[in-house]
Amino acid sequence: MPFPKDFVWGAATSSIQIEGAVNEDGKGKNIWDIFSHQSGKIKDGTNVDIACDHYHRYKEDIELMEKIGIKAYRFSIDWSRVLPNGTGEINQKGLNYYSNLVDTLLEHNIEPYVTLYHWELPYELYKKGGWMNSEIVDWFVD
Repeated sequence: MPFPKDFVWGAATSSIQIEGAVNEDGKGKNIWDIFSHQSGKIKDGTNVDIACDHYHRYKEDIELMEKIGIKAYRFSIDWSRVLPNGTGEINQKGLNYYSNLVDTLLEHNIEPYVTLYHWELPYELYKKGGWMNSEIVDWFVD
């Protein structure tokens, strides 16, 4: 059975798997940043601090995507990169990163698909009860 003509082939990532730069440009901590530094949680002791360094290498990565024919790219926005404390003041450098990422994708004819949340809960919100706290709805709306 063939795929429909409007089917979109692409690639997908989550910010925690690929971005790195966990201590740069005003990014706050998320639950994975903390988890990956706890002894014994990851078998080989690695963490997410650098990951694939997509934060610094997204232009190269997108050039490679175009070269291999990717037509769509689904990525997640790290809540703590945009709102370092989970709520309150916006981190403009974090917004700029995602804006530049989208612009570069479009320049290379790759359609961006944005995931607003992919398990990167800001650690400050986790300490307030995270998803078990009914205020999470308002936090997410922010």
